[in-house]
Amino acid sequence: MTETAGRPAPAQLPYERRAQVVELLRRRGVVRANDLAAELDVSVITIRRDIALLASRGVVRRVRGGAVLSGGAPAGDGERERHAVPEATGTAVRQVTVGVVVPSLTYYWPDVIRGVREAATPSSARVVLRGATYQAEDERRQLSWLVESMEVDGLLVAPTTTGEEGEALVRWLQAADLPVVLLERAAAVGPYREAMESVVSDHALGAAMAVRHLATLGHRRVGVLTAAQSPTTQHVRRGWRQACEELGLALEGTPDVSPAGHGEATRAAVLDGVLDACLASGTTAMLVHSDPEAMSLVERCQVRGVRVPGDLSLVAYDDEVAELCDPPLTAVRPPKAAVGRAAFELLAARLADRDAQRPAHRVVIAPRLMVRSSSSAPR
Repeated sequence: MTETAGRPAPAQLPYERRAQVVELLRRRGVVRANDLAAELDVSVITIRRDIALLASRGVVRRVRGGAVLSGGAPAGDGERERHAVPEATGTAVRQVTVGVVVPSLTYYWPDVIRGVREAATPSSARVVLRGATYQAEDERRQLSWLVESMEVDGLLVAPTTTGEEGEALVRWLQAADLPVVLLERAAAVGPYREAMESVVSDHALGAAMAVRHLATLGHRRVGVLTAAQSPTTQHVRRGWRQACEELGLALEGTPDVSPAGHGEATRAAVLDGVLDACLASGTTAMLVHSDPEAMSLVERCQVRGVRVPGDLSLVAYDDEVAELCDPPLTAVRPPKAAVGRAAFELLAARLADRDAQRPAHRVVIAPRLMVRSSSSAPR
């Protein structure tokens, strides 16, 4: 930014900036979005919006990484050969690149990623994966890298959506000039709370299925233990409570535990508190999110001589490693791979049809209940 008499020059108006983009294209034939952003001192997303508007008016044509004037670059222009890949050459369609950002690469999300890759394989689309840390600031950094450095055509992302930083991240995604599909998250934006495209597991339904399974076995008190830091928790708890109320199961005094977080030093105390509450209230079954918490509760039962399922039936939520427990845990299995496949297919449909009139899609997929040895009729 230049300065005059010690004061910064006024920022360009949008129409002035777009006119400069057109002038640069006339002189150079083709310009990359990253180069334009640096030269005009604006964000890459702003330049992409300018290019999209100019393309809608027929002034420019979008190519991979930037734009050319409608009708192509001047003959002999080497920049075009080096930087621009046409949308199609004869019968060969250019490769689509999809950016994926998930909060963990070790638990839950590997199956979602597998589903994305399975859906991407037939079209030979390239998938670029980044892991984050359940922090909106980190997610924004990873997404910006994919947009600005990898020049992805679309994004699949499981963002933080709560708090000021989460809300700002959702607005950033909504304003991005490329298709975005949320994974296992839902969000609404704008003054009318318009839905963003998303694919989610119906976790509330999964929790209700677990409660109904236990009620069918004869349990009249079904407690819940959840991981407070998980975005899934709110849906699991909602489904648990709704099912208990619909079935007339007792809630007053029934264990309803969502610890703010506990390390190894306090884990035993928290689980002992759960078991004490079960014994005091006559609770004979528990829904536990997630597998590690359920397995820890089984271990604590064994230490205290509480039989599973004889004295306490358990249903885990996630089914990552529940089958490996002793006894193998009955578990709700979210449709993780199916979520990944559906999200890629939704993104591909949006890339094929960029019509602004296309309605936003919100896809909800049901989990499955895997019945094993940890649930039985109460004694």
